[in-house]
Amino acid sequence: MNLKEMEKYIVRYADLKPCKTAFIDTHTPGSDQKDNFTIIGSGVSESADQFVHISETPGFNIGAAGQPPKCFNSLHYHNTAEVFFVLKGRWRFFWGRYGEAGEVVLNEGDIFNIPTRVFRGFENIGDEYGMIMAVLGGDDSGGGVIWAPQVLDAASSHGLILSETGQLYDTKKGETLPHGQNPVSKLTDKDLSKIPEVPVTGIVRDYVARYWDLMALSKSEPCLVIGEEGLIKDRPGFEVEFISSKSIAEEPYSTNLYEVLMPVKGDWKLSWQGHETILNSGDTCLLKPGIEHSLIALDESESSLYRITNTDDSAGLTWKE
Repeated sequence: MNLKEMEKYIVRYADLKPCKTAFIDTHTPGSDQKDNFTIIGSGVSESADQFVHISETPGFNIGAAGQPPKCFNSLHYHNTAEVFFVLKGRWRFFWGRYGEAGEVVLNEGDIFNIPTRVFRGFENIGDEYGMIMAVLGGDDSGGGVIWAPQVLDAASSHGLILSETGQLYDTKKGETLPHGQNPVSKLTDKDLSKIPEVPVTGIVRDYVARYWDLMALSKSEPCLVIGEEGLIKDRPGFEVEFISSKSIAEEPYSTNLYEVLMPVKGDWKLSWQGHETILNSGDTCLLKPGIEHSLIALDESESSLYRITNTDDSAGLTWKE
């Protein structure tokens, strides 16, 4: 694979193309300034306007959300994993039927494996535009987004309807549901009674890892953050490792797995088959199985990245021993 071919599998931060009409809360005050990015795979966008950077999926999807200060994402859940790490800014994540069961504040580099089938939302509480990167379990991301009933009600009052097939229609633009299609069904009281209100102690202890702890743990070798034997024990169909400049071997290696490289801090030189390129903070690189390559941090003072690889586990509900 030459440099031109490899660049097709690298999405540069500066080249990310946002969609501002990705979800049902597009017109809801407080959520109407969001940018949604689908980087690898089609993600969970509900809009036909969403741009997909790399359509090939390695068993999971990569996406991102960019938001100005005080902008929030409405309460929803997924049937497969949703893992976020903070690339830029300061973010508040909250969860529960009405977002009141608990919350945690994450800073740059922190990572959160949000349990499946738990309502969650997030807000940029920093002073500048912020960015969080996401890993979504499964090639089809588990069938999309399941919204809290009050989110659908609010959207309807602002002219948006979500069809049962997961597509948005804007009545303010004269759009209507296609013949024979119905609006998506709201969760019933019986459905809602099965969704846990997880206490903050369990969430923070079992599903959050902090950047500076990961830097300390990766002084000599990569730190397995999410995996059966990881700090966060889960089997979502992928594993997440944290790598610092001190823990990466410079010798070339190959694997029979897909790898996704996502730098958090610093610049990294990726070399393969006589070619090389630089990956910067916010870039996303998909490496296919069998490509021999090496990775070197160009600044040893503070360089870090997340490496995501596929596993044989099926994407599904949060795993517990």
